[in-house]
Amino acid sequence: MQVLLTGSSGWLGRFLAPLLASAGHDVTGLDISPGLHTDVLGSVADGALIERLFAERGFEAVVHSGALHKPDIVRYPASAFVDVNVAGTLHLLEAAVRHGTGRFVFTSTTSLMITRAIRAETGNAAVWLDEVSGPLAPRNIYGVTKRSAEELCRLYHDLHGLPVVVLRTARFFPEDDDTHAVPSGENLKANEFLNRRLTVEDCAAAHLAALEAAPRVGWGLYVVSSKPPFTPADAARLKSDAAGLIAERFPDAPSLYAARGWELPQSIGRVYDPSAIERDLGFRCPTDFAAVLTALRECGPLPFTHDPGYIPPKELAR
Repeated sequence: MQVLLTGSSGWLGRFLAPLLASAGHDVTGLDISPGLHTDVLGSVADGALIERLFAERGFEAVVHSGALHKPDIVRYPASAFVDVNVAGTLHLLEAAVRHGTGRFVFTSTTSLMITRAIRAETGNAAVWLDEVSGPLAPRNIYGVTKRSAEELCRLYHDLHGLPVVVLRTARFFPEDDDTHAVPSGENLKANEFLNRRLTVEDCAAAHLAALEAAPRVGWGLYVVSSKPPFTPADAARLKSDAAGLIAERFPDAPSLYAARGWELPQSIGRVYDPSAIERDLGFRCPTDFAAVLTALRECGPLPFTHDPGYIPPKELAR
């Protein structure tokens, strides 16, 4: 298929573009910054550019992963988030309908599911989060605009029958967390495979699965994260004694962590449940917490990327 990939120079795009190509698709990469897989420099906020690209290239599918993200809040005004995340998504949906594009995959975020109360983790049990969790009350302009874009996707499916799959992806960024300094970067990422992280490679694979399934699904919205080794029955124990529960499920985890100078989480306040995408699309992230422990056990490379010096291409361009 002729596929338009937005955000092709970004962290996800650099893995997703070659994966799409290896699956036999002819990919046009669109980004505001140059990159190995970017063919067209420009913004999704430029409606005239989007219309011209659709008219010239006859896209059969769109994978819309380009966006301003949560760390960009300190760099860009709120209006820029609206222009890119909302208006940009609308430009793509309108063009897809006008030109008969057959499928649309949108990269959303689990961040929009986190209210201030959930973030504060004041409850007596971990919050179990899936596609029906709510009411949704995003706590920043990033979450608000991604939620608005999700609703545009739903609307254009309802009005025009455009097959759309929305993926609410958990964390897969390579840099250090911009709000948590303890534990350290690699330790924090390893811990997050218990409840809210996936690898960028698995994230790209989820997008390919969504692209292939979109006509069959019609409309789908899915949480995408590593499968947690817990169930909702563990919610109270996760909040009060996560380290003890982890040690019961993975007996050598404490010693493997200690040998690395790491710490297991004492409390886990929320868990993302990706059961629906496994049920409907047959997709499950291959990399999970057990894979992290296997790497520690075998003294091998960690199965995820940690790059504290990573700078998004658009910031390098600035």
